[in-house]
Amino acid sequence: MFDLHRLRLLRELKHRGTLAAVAAALSYAPSSVSQQLSQLEAEVGVQLLEPVGRRVRLTEQAEILVAHTEAVLERLERAESDIAASLDELTGTLRIASFQTAALALIPTALGLLRERHPRLRVHLTQQEPEQSLPALHARDFDLVLAEEYPGSPHPRSAELEQEDLLHDPLRLALPEHSGSTDRGGPLTVLRSLARRPWVMEPEGTPARHWAVTLCRRAGFEPDVRFESTDLLLHLRLVEQGHAAAFLPDLVWSGRPPAVPLRQLPLGQRRRRVFTVVRQGASRHPAVLACRAALRRSVTDSMAD
Repeated sequence: MFDLHRLRLLRELKHRGTLAAVAAALSYAPSSVSQQLSQLEAEVGVQLLEPVGRRVRLTEQAEILVAHTEAVLERLERAESDIAASLDELTGTLRIASFQTAALALIPTALGLLRERHPRLRVHLTQQEPEQSLPALHARDFDLVLAEEYPGSPHPRSAELEQEDLLHDPLRLALPEHSGSTDRGGPLTVLRSLARRPWVMEPEGTPARHWAVTLCRRAGFEPDVRFESTDLLLHLRLVEQGHAAAFLPDLVWSGRPPAVPLRQLPLGQRRRRVFTVVRQGASRHPAVLACRAALRRSVTDSMAD
């Protein structure tokens, strides 16, 4: 029978890419990881890794092993969920990753509800963009991820992960005071009137940036992006100070009245999807169920405000 610990190391290598990354994630020495994988090769009796420059990649046989390892780990995760459900009190640690605006607008209320109802559950939160947090969920660094999806930019759906919609967050055009934009005509006309204005957007390569630039191009201009940041509070501050126009989601207000003039976007571009993601085997874990329920309540409370 193959050693499960070594199989998990092989799986980690698939998801993290390098022996050094596996060693850093698991607090091992790289030589120890390499030795364990060599022992696994001896157990299996076939080559599992092949060199590619200074790195290694998995062979076809290694990919087969990883697929079976994923199935075993999912079944073990289901067993963990069943054991947790059999207990009278929810304990342990739940590791959450969330992008910024959801972390600010929804997480604090959800944490309060979890503390009130499950005082022995320890929640660990990391602010991280979905581009990083979803692969980390695969690698079991997190138990639940809050992710966002912009119009026309869907995330690839993995059979190993389960998504659940949380809300559809309105997106709006945020105008600096005295922007010179027109209030006449439809959303594209208003957007086109800002063609010569500076813009603040998220960095190149992000889904939000791709969506924003595509929207400007549909209006007939290439945006003059002078400011780049994943921090939407910085976007807001630059708009407030008159330095740039921006596209801002409603969650950025966290229940407060908008501080800058807002305009509607064209049809089909007015909402981003916000959802939670967990691994298939963890979807029925009581801590995951409690967290998702608390987040739904947080959304309801924020809409009531």
